[in-house]
Amino acid sequence: MANMMDEFEALLNESFEMDTPEEGSVVKGKVIAIEAGQAIIDVGYKMEGRVELKEFAEPGEAPNVEVGQEVEVFLRQVENSRGEAVISREMARREEAWDRLEKAYAAEERVEGAIFGRVKGGFTVDLGGAVAFLPGSQVDVRPVRDAGPLMGLKQPFQVLKMDRRRGNIVVSRRAILEESRAEQRAEVIGNLTEGQTVDGVVKNITEYGAFVDLGGVDGLLHVTDMAWRRVNHPSEILTIGETIKVQVIKINKETHRISLGMKQLQEDPWDLVAAKYPLESSHTGRVTNITDYGAFVELEPGVEGLVHVSEMSWTKKNVHPGKIVSTSQEVEVMVLEIDGAKRRVSLGLKQTMRNPWEVFAETHPEGTEVEGEVKNITEFGLFVGLPGDIDGMVHLSDLSWDERGEDAIQNYRKGDMVGAVVSEVDVEKERISLSIKGVGGDKFAEAVGGVKRGSIVTVNVTSIEEGGIEVEYEGMKSFIRRSDLSRDRAEQRPERFSVGDKVDVRITNVDAKAHRLGVSIKAREIAEEKEAVEQYGSSDSGASLGDILGAALKGDE
Repeated sequence: MANMMDEFEALLNESFEMDTPEEGSVVKGKVIAIEAGQAIIDVGYKMEGRVELKEFAEPGEAPNVEVGQEVEVFLRQVENSRGEAVISREMARREEAWDRLEKAYAAEERVEGAIFGRVKGGFTVDLGGAVAFLPGSQVDVRPVRDAGPLMGLKQPFQVLKMDRRRGNIVVSRRAILEESRAEQRAEVIGNLTEGQTVDGVVKNITEYGAFVDLGGVDGLLHVTDMAWRRVNHPSEILTIGETIKVQVIKINKETHRISLGMKQLQEDPWDLVAAKYPLESSHTGRVTNITDYGAFVELEPGVEGLVHVSEMSWTKKNVHPGKIVSTSQEVEVMVLEIDGAKRRVSLGLKQTMRNPWEVFAETHPEGTEVEGEVKNITEFGLFVGLPGDIDGMVHLSDLSWDERGEDAIQNYRKGDMVGAVVSEVDVEKERISLSIKGVGGDKFAEAVGGVKRGSIVTVNVTSIEEGGIEVEYEGMKSFIRRSDLSRDRAEQRPERFSVGDKVDVRITNVDAKAHRLGVSIKAREIAEEKEAVEQYGSSDSGASLGDILGAALKGDE
């Protein structure tokens, strides 16, 4: 009897183990009622459980469940305090989804899901019960500003990473788009040929150009290929969304990069440049750009020339071009050189105006008196402003007849108005020499016009100095050194003269350029003695010098 009881207990336990499902497993059940927002599910084994209706809903959709429907649920607990089974449809879906996703991940297959939430750094995606993380960088091939249109939309994803133990799944939408885009690009590029004209839509505009959609593949339209004329920014001629006609310039089969052009569909203005703009012809153009080395002038759309800084002004040599011309200003220029191969035109601005040095030379011949403002003072002279915005120079030696140049220049200040005489104009070297001391004529020439070397003249003593005496003749001052004061060494004393004395001297030198007279008392005495010897005695008469001089003096009486 005891043995029979043991066998019965064993059979009963075995029956319980077979009939009662294990907690933590997925079981099948049947919806027997829907009430109070819950579905009542019979999971068999005389057990019922309740599941919130929202667990039967896909993201963004209404619950999909009805009475009599068979569903799989996750048995969390066989019996709770109310005697009901604790079940979950969501956890059952998750377990099912993980099994499916692991197979897809291993086979590198795409999976379907829907974005349903936003989290830090990205979004959450429902993959049919399993929740995955979609990083922001993996949403699209380009940054997405508004993800609203993507929310709740069922679409394919690529599983990048899975960890079932931690419950982590990372997916990418971008990988799907790139793969699809690559296939589309390859197809479109395969149908394109260099030189082909196609229609495209302006997709994006940057500082260096615009990206044009050619129907699934983008091409770059560089700013230099938009027009023959200078384009400062692509937005000047293009707008996003605009449909334009472009030519395929180059296709890189390896990188799938396409270069496009618009100006290639227009007539090249350079084909007619040589005929329209002959050398030394003058034209009106518009300043389009100013640099440190010159200004670019547009002669017509697509044809620009450079006015080098050296060709901008006759007089302004070391100034920035921006101080001579301004952007958008219309100017008259002359064509100096054309290089068709390099598509360059050299222009001149100053050539359209007369050389101011030539004009000055014509209107101010040598000897003309002028008046101007002292612009600058240097160690070698003054610079004086003249008509035509040019300067003339007065050298130190041309400042004064009476003073040394170093002393005379101290009498002038910047801004002073001075009168001067034009002494030389060198048009080629752009130099004008002036003379302040020449104003009023050459007083020296007038004073000593009849005087020549060897002449005897009478001078007035104006100053007594240790080394000699200063004398004056017709307003021209000269200096007689001590050694020239007398033939007799004992008489070579400056103190024997007084200011106001009149003295006869012999002219030893006439320097018209320096306006100086060389005079000497000693030379006069020697000349007189020589003349007396020739007239009153000879070398063989035996007469003494005293006799000769005495006879000469008597003859004078």
